[in-house]
Amino acid sequence: MRYSSILFPLVLATACGQTQATIEPMESVLRNGGGADVGRVTLRESGQRIQIRVRVSGLPPGLHGMHLHEAGRCEGPAFQTAGGHLNPSGMHHGHQNPQGPHLGDLGNLRVGDDGRADVTVEVPGAEARTGLRSFLGLGQSGLALVIHAERDDEVTDPSGNSGARIACAVLGP
Repeated sequence: MRYSSILFPLVLATACGQTQATIEPMESVLRNGGGADVGRVTLRESGQRIQIRVRVSGLPPGLHGMHLHEAGRCEGPAFQTAGGHLNPSGMHHGHQNPQGPHLGDLGNLRVGDDGRADVTVEVPGAEARTGLRSFLGLGQSGLALVIHAERDDEVTDPSGNSGARIACAVLGP
């Protein structure tokens, strides 16, 4: 685990007698396995929380598992370079799992019959008090937001039976 990337900015800010400033929202392109632009992902601090807005078009209608993954890499077509779910505490998968959830478990994205969705979710358990950059430092070269082909059952470890990775966005520097 990369605790140093979490603690260093907090220690530095404390040593200097300052609090970490809120940074501007970060926007990333969401791409499908063929490399086509299918949406935008915006990451921002909101009070003491981290929020993610996901806007998509051109995805199959229905429910799709949506997760933060541990590596800021999105090489198609299968996006395996994004690694596993963001899970710095070693929990099990899913909000319905008594031993979960992963920090990266974001639930399901509901895509309409027109292939569009626009949703804002808070990252459960992630606090912005150490800053958005520190949050992104939990991953390897940032994080990735991945949308899966199937709905997340919110309990099955490690990925909620959510199927193939069909879209990915790199989050971070």
